[in-house]
Amino acid sequence: MTGILILAASREGALDPLAQAAEVSHKCLVPVAGAPLITYPLRAALDMPGGGLILISTDDAQGLRTVPLVAQAERQGRVVLIDAQPNLADSIVYAGQRASFPLIVTTADSALLNAAALRDFALASDGTKAMATLALATREAVRAAHPDGQRRFYTFADGAFSNCNLYWLRAPEALASARAFAGGGQFAKRPARIVAAFGVINLLLFRLGKLRLATMMRRISRVFRVPIEPVLIPDGRLAIDVDNARTHAIAEALLATGHRAAA
Repeated sequence: MTGILILAASREGALDPLAQAAEVSHKCLVPVAGAPLITYPLRAALDMPGGGLILISTDDAQGLRTVPLVAQAERQGRVVLIDAQPNLADSIVYAGQRASFPLIVTTADSALLNAAALRDFALASDGTKAMATLALATREAVRAAHPDGQRRFYTFADGAFSNCNLYWLRAPEALASARAFAGGGQFAKRPARIVAAFGVINLLLFRLGKLRLATMMRRISRVFRVPIEPVLIPDGRLAIDVDNARTHAIAEALLATGHRAAA
């Protein structure tokens, strides 16, 4: 059975603009196509073949319990709400004390995620020699899903890729890689975080587009002493999370046409 962790706390304790506009306490409660945002990744996790215990990391357990699917799954013992820690890396490590492994980590704003995508990602990850993997989609795949679905990409010598906010840890020993994953899409917005995580030389090579994706993964693996590999996802929808008004509208449009992501 594969454990699943959904990260649902506010970023750095700040009120998200989408949440503020919707007059809710957290982005994961923002209505998307008529349902609270967290409903979508949670439904995917509940329906995943071979899925095990689902942990939701939150700083507002009572608020989450107002979501019918969360409350129902908690009563059934499928979901456990756990306290978020001061940062994403610490939240993942803390959750790892209760999680079952292998463990998939995703985020509450992944409105286009579905059970098949989770299953396929888990199978692909298990087929690697890595202790940890992260899902990436090519720029071409993302733009095929929606031309404006994602505007920031990691550019390497062999292509441009977008983070899908989907990670896999083979065993508790892989929790050391949480520091590498904690920045998520924020690395694209704040390259200085790469310096803190991977060093200035890697940042310079990354910014110059001199590194191949596999080379960067090997360098990251050496830094964290955990073998980390990318898993390329052919469906670019997985790279579209609900992060602002633009992606909120895109997610609603794709959901309205039944286009939820599939790996």
